[in-house]
Amino acid sequence: MEFATFAARAEELAAEPGDIGTTLAVADLLRATDGDDLATVTRFLLGRVFPAHDTRTLDIGPALCRESIARAAGPNVTAADVEDRLASAGEIGAVAAGFDFGGQRGLAAFGEGRDVLTVAELDGALRELAAASGDGSESRKLDALFGLFNRCDPAEATFLARLVLGEMRIGVGEGTVRDAVAEAFLAVSAGGDGDEEEGDGDEEEGDGDEEEQPDGDDTDPALRADDEAVATIERALQVTNDYGRVAALARDEGLTGLRAEGLEVGRPVQAMLAQAGTATDAVESFGEVAVETKFDGARVQIHYVPEGDGDEADGGALGPELYSRNMDDVTDALPEIAERVADRADVPVILDGEVVAVDDGGDPLPFQEVLRRFRRKHDVDRMRDEVSLRLHAFDCLHADGADFLDEPLRARHDRLVDVLPGAAAELETASDVEAIEAAEAAALDAGHEGVMLKDPDAAYTPGDRGREWLKRKPDVETLDAVVVGAEWGEGRRADLFGTFLLGVRAGADGVSAEADSRRAETGDDEFATIGKVATGLTDEELADLTERLEPHVVSEDGTELAIRPAVVLEVGYEEIQTSPTYSSGYALRFPRFVGVREDKSVADADSLERVARLAGDAA
Repeated sequence: MEFATFAARAEELAAEPGDIGTTLAVADLLRATDGDDLATVTRFLLGRVFPAHDTRTLDIGPALCRESIARAAGPNVTAADVEDRLASAGEIGAVAAGFDFGGQRGLAAFGEGRDVLTVAELDGALRELAAASGDGSESRKLDALFGLFNRCDPAEATFLARLVLGEMRIGVGEGTVRDAVAEAFLAVSAGGDGDEEEGDGDEEEGDGDEEEQPDGDDTDPALRADDEAVATIERALQVTNDYGRVAALARDEGLTGLRAEGLEVGRPVQAMLAQAGTATDAVESFGEVAVETKFDGARVQIHYVPEGDGDEADGGALGPELYSRNMDDVTDALPEIAERVADRADVPVILDGEVVAVDDGGDPLPFQEVLRRFRRKHDVDRMRDEVSLRLHAFDCLHADGADFLDEPLRARHDRLVDVLPGAAAELETASDVEAIEAAEAAALDAGHEGVMLKDPDAAYTPGDRGREWLKRKPDVETLDAVVVGAEWGEGRRADLFGTFLLGVRAGADGVSAEADSRRAETGDDEFATIGKVATGLTDEELADLTERLEPHVVSEDGTELAIRPAVVLEVGYEEIQTSPTYSSGYALRFPRFVGVREDKSVADADSLERVARLAGDAA
């Protein structure tokens, strides 16, 4: 497929006002995509080059993207010119579309052939770009992007710029792609035939769909994929974490191929998440409640295939490899955890757990001590001596060639104790509120955060934030907020960011990942500002934050900078007040920096709904 074709269809998707219409349009695009391009196109729609489980990144920030656009636009255009246009246009795709790259439009006017860019070629070029490292890598990335923009017409330039920054803005989220894959390839029959040749998927409004409109407007579009098809796609996505692979499987092998997919050691999946809840909620919902200590640590997913028996079932020896909640590879930063797993596990495993910092007596240390280790790339041995870590594994997803996602929690925990002796967290059961409160008191006395309350008969559902897991811990006066802006410091801190503008998610707690993705891609205000923090930061912390935020600077006006949401801070405060100063309608009184939430993405930041609840304004 030519990239120009993809760009044209993406423009149509962006203009589509309805959710069902968008799903049908995506399904039509997927059906029209041949061969290996299907996996690439599916990922491109979500603003991705690599599958979600792949730890590789393009590592291209807004500044590098702006500079490459300026170079492609000609010798009289500077990165500052691009930034000025960005301030007016509001997003990088519109800016890129406004330049005449490489004189391509002029060549076309004279009938000369254009160097056509294909989806496959672009995918390969971006993968090569992601592999660039070491001295001179930024220059090589700039040259590569310059060459790609030079081959783009305006529509292509729009989506190339957005793709390299992971912000497609076409109203297509993960849920839309899931439903579109089902619609494209599994809609005709439960057998997954999916062949819609007779209708082409492009029939005039309602042709072939009219009989499915029971009462009303025959022109309203309708989805035909049934619940079984969507659930099968969802399940395959959970175990593969790769929308491109699942789309190709649905097309080529239908339901049979999708159902055959399982976990693969070395391929991380999304973590199962919890909602806030009470002991009463848990008892009323589950009857018998599994009670676990809620550790003040960082989530890790462990993948390991030891040498010896069982290797063949999981593709050969591997690891141990450790992944954060965001599926970043943190193995090198946590060598003692990898060693502990290798010492204890003797079969291939995928485990879920928590890493906690402890003092010399084994008592837990604050969460920020763990984070000192997670980002460490250098001086790991020194940091290992300074901050000791302990692993508390609490779930077993896979062991000895068998998946356990569908097994009840109690069975998974039994298997966990077998495969990782000495590192499995304790699991108690209780049937009344008083017993849960006693377990919580014991956890708090031991220095932990509280307790987790789980349905002992529930399956493990990757990426799901359902009611099967409830987190119960005392409310603390901190927020996890996203940095959306900054100001340069003064005096000896003049070359560092000194003040940080904070935002919270504009949606509700528990909002789906698709809703968060859709809000970002459609350009809606995803984050509402709630205040600025400049207190509690050391010079070292300011330098670290400046270094990690600079690649995400979108624009600069005097001492103020707009920053693309990428970093989550934990911020303490004395009180939340109503205020017209910030777009949330609230302001934090006496905010202070607590730490960087290395384990959280911007989609995991606190919401405006929670702010309202803490302020006492929620219903």
